[in-house]
Amino acid sequence: MCFSATASFAAGTVLLATGAFTMRMARNSGERPYALIPILFGVQQLIEGALWLTFPDKAPVLKTVLTYLYSIFSHVLWPIYVPVAVYMLERVAWRRKALMATAIGGTLVGLYLLYFLIRLPIVATAGDGHIDYESPHFYVGIVMTLYVLGTCVSPLLSSHRWVNWFGVGAIVSFLAAGAFYLTWFISVWCFFAAAMSVIVLMFFLRRDTAVSPSPPQWASRCASF
Repeated sequence: MCFSATASFAAGTVLLATGAFTMRMARNSGERPYALIPILFGVQQLIEGALWLTFPDKAPVLKTVLTYLYSIFSHVLWPIYVPVAVYMLERVAWRRKALMATAIGGTLVGLYLLYFLIRLPIVATAGDGHIDYESPHFYVGIVMTLYVLGTCVSPLLSSHRWVNWFGVGAIVSFLAAGAFYLTWFISVWCFFAAAMSVIVLMFFLRRDTAVSPSPPQWASRCASF
């Protein structure tokens, strides 16, 4: 999370508590990956809180380690994990197939970004209350498209309304972070995404609310041939 170490530690603590609650509310193994999202966000925020404490030049080795740990979450984990977690919740056949496609795309982009994290050093710098992660390969057009497909579009394919709202929140926060905080996009968007753990919580409080399981018109027409 951006802003300060205190803000990151506070957010991380709240997210861990939220995640503990959602994990207890998960009814089966299919719900647990989605329930784990607030905990993962919480760990990510705690890592960034610790990273804040290494600026400006207090512990260069630790700063490098924490930068890479944070980047594993932001670059690699989320585009793979989100579509898989949503897939595990789904029971409608055509939606599962669509979610599998987003999971494949998210896995490809996650592995691509992991390759460049290993090959090219990523550097974190602090200024103006934000952390900037210098990661030029992240902003390649096809990479951004597949990343958004995995993290933002996949929840929109769910039959659960509160999972759909998670996708809407991800898209809105993605656009807001890009429009107002482009220099610190990775850090700020992860802050917005962490805030969406409230939507994850609402799924477990209102999990029986679902959208129609029927396929869209294009799927029905294809099935008729």
